[in-house]
Amino acid sequence: MAFYQNIPFFSIFLAMFAGTVSSVLKRKAARIFNIIVISSIMIASAVLAVFLYREGISYTFMMGHFPAPWGNEIRAGVLEAGMALFFCVIMLLSMLGGHHKLDEEVEETKQNLYYVVVNLLLSSLLAMIYTNDLFTAYVFVEINTIAACGLIMIRQIGRTIEAAVRYMIMSLLGSGLFLVGLVVLYDLTGHLLMSNIREAVTSITANGEYTIPLLVSISLMSAGLAIKSALFPFHAWLPDAYGYSTASSAAMLSSLVSKGYIFLLIKIYYRVIGIDLIRSYRLTDVLFIFGLAGMIFGSLSAIKENDIRRMIAYSSVAQIGYIYMGIGMGTQAAMLASVYHILMHGATKSLLFIAAIGLTDVSGYSRQFIQITGAGYRNKIAGIGFTVGALSMVGFPGFSGFISKLLFAQAALQNNTGKMLSALIVLGISTILNAIYFMKTVIRIYTPVKDSEYPVRPLKEQKLYATVIVAFVICNLFLGLASVFIEEWIQKGLAIFG
Repeated sequence: MAFYQNIPFFSIFLAMFAGTVSSVLKRKAARIFNIIVISSIMIASAVLAVFLYREGISYTFMMGHFPAPWGNEIRAGVLEAGMALFFCVIMLLSMLGGHHKLDEEVEETKQNLYYVVVNLLLSSLLAMIYTNDLFTAYVFVEINTIAACGLIMIRQIGRTIEAAVRYMIMSLLGSGLFLVGLVVLYDLTGHLLMSNIREAVTSITANGEYTIPLLVSISLMSAGLAIKSALFPFHAWLPDAYGYSTASSAAMLSSLVSKGYIFLLIKIYYRVIGIDLIRSYRLTDVLFIFGLAGMIFGSLSAIKENDIRRMIAYSSVAQIGYIYMGIGMGTQAAMLASVYHILMHGATKSLLFIAAIGLTDVSGYSRQFIQITGAGYRNKIAGIGFTVGALSMVGFPGFSGFISKLLFAQAALQNNTGKMLSALIVLGISTILNAIYFMKTVIRIYTPVKDSEYPVRPLKEQKLYATVIVAFVICNLFLGLASVFIEEWIQKGLAIFG
């Protein structure tokens, strides 16, 4: 066995081991250890991604001594390795960008516990990316839920506890539906490994057997993961969870947690069931409708907000709608757009949350729009970061958001299933709504204020914060300017995904 084949397994267990170790470390040691672990997994994922991209292959890694159907497997391919690398990059930047607020937001005696849940979150995300076993995926879905709740409520103010309870209730509903669907699928196929289930499903459908139970199983799993990823109208927990958690938590929750569930759903559609069967059951039509609704209602809710962080949170509802719209179109071009949008939204939304913290810090720690007037002058690097993120979300040329919207438009134009017109109309309306609330905020932070009572924060006092903002901006520009390479990587990954 080549050494690189061990990377997914060691990455998952290194993150889990780091969580255990962090629980007994002191605050500063836990932070340093956490950064080292994330950086190590990021480097290892980069090595694996480069190798698999060059070779254009995928492979399975058998865990333990028992082969299928009793054993457990990890599967790594071009798309999985690249997504693992991306998740590590965003998590590392989110941690570094918000670490200066941790002392204010989390009790000193509990800060090492914060790093425990961060490591568990990373481990669960990597497991959902790499696992080739559906029950293992369910186990790590639950670990991800617990870690996300910890990230929300560790700040321990009333709103975060309420948000964590809401999140837990909705997540348990989603997990329950997913588990019931998994049980039905196991009863039909007798397998838990994805490749074995795919063979059994192919045989069942070829014989015309169990059509209704199979549809029920797929529908339950789809509904469960849609609820957990905050697809409209199951998003009620999201604004408070993103708006009142710590800065780093908001960045990670918005950019990574929901995307992990969506990536798992895409794996199920491609690797477990088969995208052609999904289309024949018309499940894509249902996701398409809910995606369009999320794009509109998420944006309308963002426009009505007077709190900058809740406005960014409601924007995530709209952006998740984009992803499900692409999945719902049911074509290869639309799936390419959805996967690219996962990357775009992850890089941009984290940038917006981290930049927003810099703006509120120089506005009396208020998040109300009236108070952040002129904040772009008081904290120049935060203003630049927020402006770049806003322009990307609107779809300004040169940034990743422009490429994302272009890919969705191209996919809609190529669609021959009657979804072209509705997709283009809602895409246009959503873009206009995005421009309204993001440009309104940019204008607000660059509106001059005479004799401001709030102090200016010099760049030299926030070197690490400025470095993180610049890194996020570079990520955004890279996704936008190197989009041809990114698209080729996604297409190659999807081609061997099944």
